[in-house]
Amino acid sequence: MAAVLAGMTLSGCSALRGSDDKEQNLERFTAEQIYKRGEYELENSRRPEDAVHYFSEVERLYPYSEWAKRALIMQAYGHHRAGEYEEARGAAQRFIDTYPGDADAAYAKYLLALSYYDQIDDVGRDQGLTFQALVALREVIEEYPDSEYARSAILKFDLAFDHLAAKEMEIGRYYLKKGHYAASVNRFRVVVEEFQTTTQTPEALLRLVEAYLALGLNDEAQTAGAILGYNFQSSPFYEDAYRQLRGRGLSLEARGDSWLTNVYRQMVQGKWL
Repeated sequence: MAAVLAGMTLSGCSALRGSDDKEQNLERFTAEQIYKRGEYELENSRRPEDAVHYFSEVERLYPYSEWAKRALIMQAYGHHRAGEYEEARGAAQRFIDTYPGDADAAYAKYLLALSYYDQIDDVGRDQGLTFQALVALREVIEEYPDSEYARSAILKFDLAFDHLAAKEMEIGRYYLKKGHYAASVNRFRVVVEEFQTTTQTPEALLRLVEAYLALGLNDEAQTAGAILGYNFQSSPFYEDAYRQLRGRGLSLEARGDSWLTNVYRQMVQGKWL
C-alpha cells in the first residue's frame, strides 16, 4: 500500500478542478490526471465516495494499465473510508483475483478483512460478521506472514476472538441470573475449552463455580476453583471464587472425573493424553 500512496500530490489535478468535475468528459484526460484527482478528493474531501468515482473511471477508461491497477486498490480503500463495506470487499477481491502476485495483494486482503472487522458491533448483536472477520484475518496472517499487515491482523484477530468469547459470557450470565444453571454451564464451558486464551476465561471459571455450587456439584465447583487459582490467582474473580468455596467449607482442588478435571490435567499438570 505504501507504493500506492507514495507521492500523493496535487499535480495533474488542476485540469480537472471545477464545480462540474464529475460531469466532465473524462476521456480527454490521461489516466494519471484522473487518478491524481481521485487522490486529491480522498485527501481533501469529506466524501470518499467522490474519490471512488475517479478511481473507477481510471479503471473503466484505461483497463489493464498500471494506473488501473493502482486505482482498483484505491477504490477498495475509498469504499472502506466511506463505510461502504460490501463494495470495499468487492473491489479488494477483484484486485486479489486480478493481481494475486502484486505487492499490494497483501493490503487488498487486509482491507477485505477490515471490511468485516470494522462492522463488528457491540456484544449483543449477531456475531456472524465476527466469524467472517476471524477467517479473513487468519488468511492475512497465514498467506502474508512477513507483510506489514500481519502484525495488525494478529492483534485484531485476538480482539475479535475475545469478542466471541464475550458473547458466550453474556448469554451464560443471563442463564445464570435466571437460574438456568445447566444452560449457563454449557456457555461457560465453551469459553474455557474453546476461548481459553481470551480475557474472558477467569470470569468463566468463577461463574462455573457459582453454577456448579447451585447445582450441588461440589467436585466440579472445586475443580473450577483450582484451575482459577492456579492460572489467575491475582484476579478478583479468584478472590470471589475462594470466598464462595471456603464459605461452604470446600477447598480449591481438582476432584472427581469431569470435563473440568481433564482441563485441570492439561492446564495445570501438562497431561494432554
